[in-house]
Amino acid sequence: MNIIIHPTYFSSISHFVAMVQADSITFEMEDNFQKQTNRNRMYIYSPNGIQMLNIPIKHNKDGHQKFKEVRIENDFDWRKNHFKSLEAAYRTSPFFEYFEDDFRALFSKKHEFMMDLNFETIELVTDCLGVKFEIEKTTEYFHEVEGLTDFRHLANGKKDTLLFEPYTQVFDDKHGFINNLSILDLLFNEGRYAVDYLKQQQL
Repeated sequence: MNIIIHPTYFSSISHFVAMVQADSITFEMEDNFQKQTNRNRMYIYSPNGIQMLNIPIKHNKDGHQKFKEVRIENDFDWRKNHFKSLEAAYRTSPFFEYFEDDFRALFSKKHEFMMDLNFETIELVTDCLGVKFEIEKTTEYFHEVEGLTDFRHLANGKKDTLLFEPYTQVFDDKHGFINNLSILDLLFNEGRYAVDYLKQQQL
């Protein structure tokens, strides 16, 4: 399976199921930015249930801009807030401490462009999982793509209706299993076993 997909911020489990099961991955580089998608947000399992972590961006005046040109609004200390939220959610998970230093280092860096940060999050997670991907990038935008299975819709959480097998989550005794969160939820709870899980899920 050869797929096309968006580079999103600490992508959802569905993204990584598609990527781990793909023979090759093409990342969409030429699309316009769309608000309220996982391009600049992720969902984690907090002590109070599902929590959205959103990255503020600089909007241009005419409203239309390519995602690769979107700049992060660094006047807000969102990095500190996101890392604190991850600590509150996963400090007691089996693998948070094992990966903690790598994630702390990422959140201490200032990125100018959202897409650069997204690619770095994907790289960090694949390193933690111990997997490597064959990656290509688009050079122009096509609404219909020939020869590739199109998973670009997964960047829009509302269109991503995939359901996956439950695994143990930190607060599942309080709120039950929450499906298809950020890949970080699976990584911090399952560690390298996450790869086997990703391979076994149905798309």
